[in-house]
Amino acid sequence: MRNTLRVLIFIFFLSVFLFFTKDHWEGRFLGSLSLLTTCSVIFIAFVISLENRRPAQTLTWLVVLGSFPLVGFFFYLMFGRNYRKHRLFKKKAMLDEQMFLKFEGQRDASIESVHEMGEHQQPLLRLAHRFGKSPVSVATETKVLTNGEETFSAIFEELQKAVHHIHLEYYIVRHDEVGQQLKEILIEKAKKGVHVRFLYDAVGSWKLSKTYIQELRDAGVEMVPFSPVTLPFLNNKINFRNHRKIIVIDGTIGFVGGLNIGDEYLGKNEYFGFWRDTHLWIRGEAVRTLQLIFLQDWYYMTGETLLTLNYLSPTLISNSEKGGVQLIAGGPDQEWEVIKHLFFAMITSAKKSIWIASPYFVPDEDIFTALKVAALSGIDVRILAPKRPDKKIVFYASRSYFPELLEAGVKIYEYHKGFLHSKVIIVDGELASIGTANMDMRSFHLNFEVNAFLYHTESTKKLVDDFLHDLTDSNLIDYEMFKQRPFPVRVVESISRLLSPLL
Repeated sequence: MRNTLRVLIFIFFLSVFLFFTKDHWEGRFLGSLSLLTTCSVIFIAFVISLENRRPAQTLTWLVVLGSFPLVGFFFYLMFGRNYRKHRLFKKKAMLDEQMFLKFEGQRDASIESVHEMGEHQQPLLRLAHRFGKSPVSVATETKVLTNGEETFSAIFEELQKAVHHIHLEYYIVRHDEVGQQLKEILIEKAKKGVHVRFLYDAVGSWKLSKTYIQELRDAGVEMVPFSPVTLPFLNNKINFRNHRKIIVIDGTIGFVGGLNIGDEYLGKNEYFGFWRDTHLWIRGEAVRTLQLIFLQDWYYMTGETLLTLNYLSPTLISNSEKGGVQLIAGGPDQEWEVIKHLFFAMITSAKKSIWIASPYFVPDEDIFTALKVAALSGIDVRILAPKRPDKKIVFYASRSYFPELLEAGVKIYEYHKGFLHSKVIIVDGELASIGTANMDMRSFHLNFEVNAFLYHTESTKKLVDDFLHDLTDSNLIDYEMFKQRPFPVRVVESISRLLSPLL
């Protein structure tokens, strides 16, 4: 099927070329082009139907292809070809599972500590264990880092302490002031003999200066782009991006969360202004899971195996506090939609409250229904979303879901102090998720993500306090007033919602 589609694409572009270079054959080639475009659309529609996608997603693609054949054709080539998703990453998935079972599968969590987390939460713990291939760690310390200043200050401080290795994995890296500061530290550590490996997403960081990359390489830093794309129309890897933000230092200290590397995360972007985000500092046993995620991604791109005790022997923390920590990776390489299913399990396990902060709220039908049912059942469901748009189509698609949620009793707040980029879920004030995954379909189905799940930890309490503080910088949406928004706005929301399965 792959070769057939590529031949079809080649013929299509050849016909377009001939159409524009042979004027005296205009009628003949115009007819050929029209026929070929029609055949291409029919072929793609046939492929989509055979993939057995969700009905809403299938119908959306068929509507786009039927209404805008030429535009839909190119859009599908760029973003729609998911039929080879599992084949593309089948080997990676198999190797990842083997390595996690080898290094994490024999580790047992304290039975007593797990039972203390509540009987109604046991299904979630079992599900997370099955997906993560590692149990909850009770020998790990965490600290919530609120916003850019606290996050980058902590990151740079820990990087300066590195003696053996530094591993970084980011979606966006910029060569601005923050990026330059990071570069100088990495160059300094590399010259002192510290092994520095840097995995950056080729699409997310496509603006990153070649000079920046070369300076790091010249200093001994191994800079590797994740899944580079040279011919986007002929390579559907462009749709599967590495959205992870990971730092591991000497196998003992780790960072994960919502902040990429860039000045805007310090509030230095004029449009966004203040940037509200959340990151997590980790020390102890759970860092090994974060390390394994990085090392497997590194192996996938380089073929280099680094699974030795030098990298997989974290210092165990004697945690006097109750609670557990678990790092879970999700992505298109996995059989199940890991992050989405864990979010769903968290929502359905709630007894009192579900609080969500997300910059991009485009839930699929399962999550959408679960939130409405929870609110209708009397559970305190709150959603914190940005008032200022980042990506306009996603912004308006998000708002199209608001009326049904408001009608069901969900409280929706718009953060007005700046741009909200935190990705947090808190259930019953006891369980929490913090990481790179948004509450949207791209994070659920397409991106490589990683989240930390916190069970009854002090960090969970800090996330609760931060969420309540964020509400003081937000406006509660009134349902009756929201219904009165202008008709053109509702049209834009509806069109954006129609495209939401593609986002």
